[in-house]
Amino acid sequence: MERALARTRDRQDSPHDRRRIRLMVVDDSMIARAVLSRMIESDPAFEIVAVAGTAEDAVEALRQVEVDIILLDLEMPGAGGLRSMPQIIAAAAGARVMIVSSLAEEGAEQTVAALAMGAADTMPKPGTGRFNGRFSEILLGKLKAISFADRAERRGLPPASVPGSLRAMPADPIEVLAIGASTGGIHALGTLFAHLPRRIGVPILVTQHLPAPFMSVFARQLGVTANRDAVVAEDGMALVADRLHVAPGDAHMVVNADSGRPRIRLVNSPARSGCMPSLDPMLASVGAIYRRSALGVVLTGMGRDGVEGAARIVACGGSVLAQDQASSAVWGMPRAILEAGLASAVMPPDKLARRIASRTEASCK
Repeated sequence: MERALARTRDRQDSPHDRRRIRLMVVDDSMIARAVLSRMIESDPAFEIVAVAGTAEDAVEALRQVEVDIILLDLEMPGAGGLRSMPQIIAAAAGARVMIVSSLAEEGAEQTVAALAMGAADTMPKPGTGRFNGRFSEILLGKLKAISFADRAERRGLPPASVPGSLRAMPADPIEVLAIGASTGGIHALGTLFAHLPRRIGVPILVTQHLPAPFMSVFARQLGVTANRDAVVAEDGMALVADRLHVAPGDAHMVVNADSGRPRIRLVNSPARSGCMPSLDPMLASVGAIYRRSALGVVLTGMGRDGVEGAARIVACGGSVLAQDQASSAVWGMPRAILEAGLASAVMPPDKLARRIASRTEASCK
């Protein structure tokens, strides 16, 4: 295992050390492994406990060392990172996988596939000599958000006590379903749609935080996973029952009924959350138009995007569901919904699907 494990820290460390975030770096480039390791360990919150040059070595290493996060390159000798994702996730014992690869920018198809398979987040790896500055800041921020989200669950501690009571949800049939997600959302969406009846008889809006170049691939792959027609939304597009209308990466997707029939409008103005696309405009618009028959769902993601839009849905008589902590890659956005007292249920995606189906004329799978 010498080639796979550059170092391990399984000795009896101090209590302070044991609280640090433990990472494995998997990259076939020795330079990349060294630079990423040095960058990460510049922050005292982290420690590198293992490195590997191939996915096969990573799987073997995970049998010997416990980690919180795995940084994974997709382009490597052997099976490679993408084909090995299921084995790595299975061997990781709950550790989150963060894709750091040049393919995250150049190969959207592979990156979206990795996210759908369970990667928590992705980040393009800069070229040689450019591992510094803003890249380091963004990487460390993402790693902290991913790690702090679920360390308690994986170490056998009870979930965080979060104030917030659940709201009653009407039994009336819904007329629209609006779903928003960020970090870890592609995997959560896949699970939700796998348990949702094929036809629920209402249009489905999806806002997923992703860069614009990924959106056409994301929509295509989501359509295959969900066994539904899926399109990237265009301005003026009519809503179609059971179709997935996906927000583009460079505009907010809202619903407008000025023409009599609800249609999609794309809005480029900044959202207070700072996200593009943002959940808030989408949720607020469906609440204003569909009122009691609007149903919003907020899945895994960091930050508070969605709270303002969810508040509008609730104020108009509609309902909002949120993903639970244990199943979320990052329990930020769903937690904010619960804390604000806006959630009618907090569940994993498969159970959310059943709750959604209960508001339609469809039968659950």
